[in-house]
Amino acid sequence: MAQNEKKSKRLGQLDTPLLTQVPRDNYLHLLEKKQTLQLKKFLIHRMFLVANIQADMEKNKIAEYYDQAFQSILKYHPGEALTGLLLIYSTSMLHILESSHETLQQVLLDYVRHERNETEFWIQKMKIVVISHNIPTRLFTQWHFSVVRMPIMYLDDMTQSQSLEEIITDFFTRTHQLALRLYRTLKVGTQGLDNDNLQNTSPDLFPPEQIIKYLCNSEELTDPATFLSMYNKPLDTTLDSEVVWPVPSRF
Repeated sequence: MAQNEKKSKRLGQLDTPLLTQVPRDNYLHLLEKKQTLQLKKFLIHRMFLVANIQADMEKNKIAEYYDQAFQSILKYHPGEALTGLLLIYSTSMLHILESSHETLQQVLLDYVRHERNETEFWIQKMKIVVISHNIPTRLFTQWHFSVVRMPIMYLDDMTQSQSLEEIITDFFTRTHQLALRLYRTLKVGTQGLDNDNLQNTSPDLFPPEQIIKYLCNSEELTDPATFLSMYNKPLDTTLDSEVVWPVPSRF
């Protein structure tokens, strides 16, 4: 009996290290660990929006509208910080937003609800220029807004001579340089920008309003209602072979 107990103890000691050496992690666990190490509670996405606005709309009320909308959205998505930049022109606007996919989707839903329920909503012809998924870092430390008071440049010849791809490339180059400039100069806690100083020293960083209006009228860009309809559309489509009788056999 004593010899059997000694043998069983030896076998138990040998089995334990062998079990611990078996890998238990999969690729999903590795991704979760990577996100934890980067101190990310959720994946960050960046969305570029352009839209026309009513000319008689008070510009400060536009910023107040979005500020209240963000506070309402973040009540249902706590901890998902929303950062970005709102540029308000005379009759158009450019809005860059960074947050989780759920938060950005709520921003689009808010616009669609107003568009359907109000006969003349002050935001019109909103288009999504691009949505960048799982961005590594944010361009903005918080949400900022600026009223752009630059002279209108007539760029009809430019829009006719250049393709949409070239115009969008110039658009992203300007916005990226503007974001880097704001990141280096803005202090934490300031929502409004020093418009006069920034527009006088670096007017080339602001996309011209004619470009914003050109993108709003582009049929190749998607509006929020169409995007949300495509996003909520189920992926499990029925194939033609599934409605044929008799059902074809698969080997």
